[in-house]
Amino acid sequence: MGTPDTDAVPIDPSQLQPGLFVWLDVKWMDHPFLTNRFMVRKDADVAVIQALQTQGHLYYVPSKSTVEPLPPGGAPPAPDATEEEARIQQAIEAERLAQAMARREKIRQVKDAAARADRAWENAASATRQALGTLAQSPRMAGKHLTQLSKETAAAISHGPEALLHLLGTKDDQGPQFHALNVMTLCMLMGRKLALSERDLVDLSMAALAHDAGKAVIPQPILKSSRRKKHEEDHYRMHVAHSVQLARESGAFTRRAIEMIAQHHEAVDGSGWPNRVKDMSTGARILAMCNRYDRLCAPESPDVAPMMPSEALAHMLRQEANKYDTQMLGTLIKLLGVYPPGTVIKLSDGKLALVVSPGTDIQRPRVLLYRPDSGDADAPLLDLAKAPELKVTEAIRPSTLAPEVLQWLNPQKRLACFFSADDS
Repeated sequence: MGTPDTDAVPIDPSQLQPGLFVWLDVKWMDHPFLTNRFMVRKDADVAVIQALQTQGHLYYVPSKSTVEPLPPGGAPPAPDATEEEARIQQAIEAERLAQAMARREKIRQVKDAAARADRAWENAASATRQALGTLAQSPRMAGKHLTQLSKETAAAISHGPEALLHLLGTKDDQGPQFHALNVMTLCMLMGRKLALSERDLVDLSMAALAHDAGKAVIPQPILKSSRRKKHEEDHYRMHVAHSVQLARESGAFTRRAIEMIAQHHEAVDGSGWPNRVKDMSTGARILAMCNRYDRLCAPESPDVAPMMPSEALAHMLRQEANKYDTQMLGTLIKLLGVYPPGTVIKLSDGKLALVVSPGTDIQRPRVLLYRPDSGDADAPLLDLAKAPELKVTEAIRPSTLAPEVLQWLNPQKRLACFFSADDS
């Protein structure tokens, strides 16, 4: 049912004792433990495993164990062993049933919340597409639509509901509204973490949605080019001024929101453009950073390879940290985790998993374990913070996965990038 550790040794259940690192070669739902590989820490664990009838499916790993197995047969049975074994078996069955029901209910709740957030996202995408598409022709009407959407989003985020970040970097070209919504959603979550007021969140949301509106007047060949000539780059950079002008004409943007749009390509070290501004507003610092993250994951040019979410964060931290507010970059990393939602990872036991939300430890997220023998209802969710024996060994590029594995994990749809804004 799985691939054993290279030095795994089969043992009889009677040889168990605390201190053995074991591998149960049984289905995930057929035992009450968090994982199939774990350290046996107490006599109660021994009793549970022995009651599971794991004969022929039990291994121990010498290199990870602190004791040797008992001789075959183990300790002599107590006089009332038969009665005690029956009691333990009944308790195990009841516990296993309770845990299975709890797991299914948890997964149902998460999927229901993801579905609600997904519907809200699609509605917002439709509204954003309409507003951005009419901003040049009907700026005041478009401004009203963006204002309403921003107020609704800011109010929702302020009260800590679910939030959905569509998986970044794996979508085909689906229009500017998806980039705008990705950036807006991330800006809103950042703003909430930084305790911005609801009024400030509305301004930030407005700026995030319209920051690239001026690209509507930039020729597509220039937008999509990864090797622009100087005059083309100058023309491309004019989109900032065009976006500011459209925002002003709408009459819907405050001075602070317009300032954020004007500074969304600036950097705190003065290396940004178009004006090499250092003294950036708080909102502009958030917007510039979130915009950069999304563009690393989903570049405009088809000639530029998208980064995995974890690669994008690492790139920003190691090669561009001087461009961002240090506190804000740290907040972004804490918000998304070292392995952001939607990342496919490999664990220390060789298993694959999909990150579905950050954990309390930024290096130990909550994951959906790849278990092809499990149906959707029984797909195991695991908080790595509660499984200290497991570690993340690497992030996996989805394009390198076998088709059947990628289809099962389905990072673009299957709980990908869903997490509650209340997660701490």
